[in-house]
Formats: sequence, C-alpha cells, structure tokens
Amino acid sequence: MAEEAGKQKQTFEGELVENRVIVWGSNAVALYDESGYGKPLPEENPDRLELDLVEAAYLCEKGKLKVFIDEDGKKRKLELAELMEVGTKNVHQFHPQFIVYRDLRERGYLVKTGYKFGAHFRVYERGVKLKRGPKAPHEHTKLVVHCVPEEAAFSLPEMSRAVRLAHNIRATFVWAVVDKESDVTYYEIKRITP
Repeated sequence: MAEEAGKQKQTFEGELVENRVIVWGSNAVALYDESGYGKPLPEENPDRLELDLVEAAYLCEKGKLKVFIDEDGKKRKLELAELMEVGTKNVHQFHPQFIVYRDLRERGYLVKTGYKFGAHFRVYERGVKLKRGPKAPHEHTKLVVHCVPEEAAFSLPEMSRAVRLAHNIRATFVWAVVDKESDVTYYEIKRITP
C-alpha cells in the first residue's frame, strides 16, 4: 500500500502550437517510450514530443496532460472542451477519430496515425512497444483503421485503395463507424481475389 501511495499519476504539460501539442521536458519522451503516445523529435530537440490533437484530447480527458496556449505572452490552460473545439476546426472528422481512438486505447491497443496508409490509424497488437529497426512479426501493424460518422458517404475506389495498402503491409483494413450515440461498430474489409 505504501508503494501505491508513492506512485502518483504523472501529469505532463503541453503547448498548443497550430494543430498539434508539443510536450517539453526531459520526461516528455517517456509518454512515447512507455505507452506509444506522440512522436519524439530528437533530431530537433531531445526533450520534445509532438502529439496530434486526437492524442492530446485523449490524454487531456484521462487527466494525464494539461494543454496550454500562449495568449499575448501569457500561458493559459485550455479546458478539454476548448481543445475538442480546436480539433473539430482543424481535423476533418475529428469527433469520430477521437471516439475510435479512445475505444481502441481503452481496449489495450497501441494506436498511431495511419495517414501514410490512407487511413486514420494504424493499430498494433496489445503489449507491443514501438521500436525502430527490424521488428518481430507480432510487432508490425495489425490493423489499419478508417473512422467515419454513420451518415458519411464514401467512395468505393477510395476504400479499395485503402484495403490494397493494408493488404500490402499484411494488415487488416477496418472501417470504424461512429453513430450518434458515440458507439463504434467495426467492419473488417478484405480483398477477395477470384
């Protein structure tokens, strides 16, 4: 019990810069190393971690991150609702992305951006730690996930391209549909060859 009392939940501070949040400090990269959040930028500054708005909103909701904004040289803390509003203004389909990101994280998956695969997220097996260089088979992307609200229209050629890209990296393409109650339904889409 004394050990539990000694362990306090670490809270990080980040600064909203355009459409991302920068976490500064020698412990910033711990968010990446321990849980796979963000993108470390050691080339520019070894004590800097960049979070996209979806990740930042999730960490803010969990109480692990406080986000500040510089207003006329003064630092002001953003409330979660304000950060969500910034996300909605700057990220296409921010709300469904946030809902799906939260759902996947709470199921224990490691979730990273998937833009280079034509989708919102790439998802890794539970328990995987990100690393550079050669990877074991279980350390590769497992799912490529695209998030949409239930009323969204979609293009079959666009979906086909995303499925092919996922197939090329031996991942499964998942279409995540978020309804008006913020419930998520996942559809696995496979390529069938005659």
